[in-house]
Amino acid sequence: MLRHFTLSRLRKPYGMNEMGVSDGLSCYRKMQIMQKTTVGRKPKKKIYHRVQELDRVMELQKKPSLIFELKSIIQSQKTASLLLRDLEKEVGFVQKWNYMAVIEKYPSIFRVIGGHVERTPPAVTLTEKAKMVAAMESEAMVQMEPILVRNLRKLLMLSVDCRLPLEKIELIASELGLPSDFKNLIMLKYPQYFRLNEFNGREYLLLESWDSSLALTVREEKLASQTSNGDARRAKISKDGNFCGPFAFRLKFPVGFRPNVSYLEEVERWQKLEFPSPYLNVRRIETADPKARKRVVAVLHEFLSLSIEKRLTSGQLDAFHSEFRLPARLLLCLIKHHGIFYLTNKGAKSTVILKEAYDGSTLIDKCPLLEFKNKFLALIGRKESDASSCAGASPYIEN
Repeated sequence: MLRHFTLSRLRKPYGMNEMGVSDGLSCYRKMQIMQKTTVGRKPKKKIYHRVQELDRVMELQKKPSLIFELKSIIQSQKTASLLLRDLEKEVGFVQKWNYMAVIEKYPSIFRVIGGHVERTPPAVTLTEKAKMVAAMESEAMVQMEPILVRNLRKLLMLSVDCRLPLEKIELIASELGLPSDFKNLIMLKYPQYFRLNEFNGREYLLLESWDSSLALTVREEKLASQTSNGDARRAKISKDGNFCGPFAFRLKFPVGFRPNVSYLEEVERWQKLEFPSPYLNVRRIETADPKARKRVVAVLHEFLSLSIEKRLTSGQLDAFHSEFRLPARLLLCLIKHHGIFYLTNKGAKSTVILKEAYDGSTLIDKCPLLEFKNKFLALIGRKESDASSCAGASPYIEN
């Protein structure tokens, strides 16, 4: 069954009203969206439906995150092992017990050596099989390098002045798939693309040269691919809101959402509405224009598409508010476009997920780094199908 919560102040048609930001999901549980009604009738509540498969995405990554963090800590030690007494120094007193539980639960990955029998302090290291699989990570990172360089260039091209504070890139480094020493391994390695500079006491990454071939969004690339493969549908709106056109977005409404005819008509008008490219300088655009508001949706879509798992926390999105000229009330914008974005409060922080990137709970397109992680998790008997093993079928209405 789908759990849901209510929201407020959504009075205008889909995608055409003023958009906005908030820090997290706790506020929208208590908000209500009221429709305009005739005199004497009780206002109707609109429901934001939960999607269990996408909530499960966050639940599935909890234990793997601890496994990979512990793996990195062990590999960073000179002896390729970590004394258990030093674990608290690395992760803190509270988290220490979570890591101890992981060590005990996954003997196929972690092995405890030393102790009273060997008369040496107990330490944790990787098993031989885990070491063999972990060695594949370096090859995955070699394959990732051109992808990371391309995505970082595109991210800079999305920003207003083709520059971003280094601290904000660090904030989303793991979500982009960047290595821990990305400054030396990526930025300084490619001076033809990137330049580091300081402004007002802050270090910035600047784009060295504009590349028009990169100023094409992931949405446009997919559209071109579908058209070339003869997969273009008729230019007609369907019952799920999808429309084949150069300015249309892929929509995935939850199974509990039943749009009426007038709603679909508004969706059709919005899908047909032209808008400037996210890579066009936003200073040339009038922000009050409906086309500019639709462009914001395209910017968010592209930003999420550049992350390796097509999801970012709401705090990470909001951190780029000024660089990407995001609306003052971003949360409402994401809620209004619930066919494109999904907000979940599962996990430690509220997260925004790009719906079209997932089939159930499974990410459709995986980069080499994620393929490596899947192989490593196979050591604990976790298969890729486990991620999409939620009860029932996909909750989306397909064309």
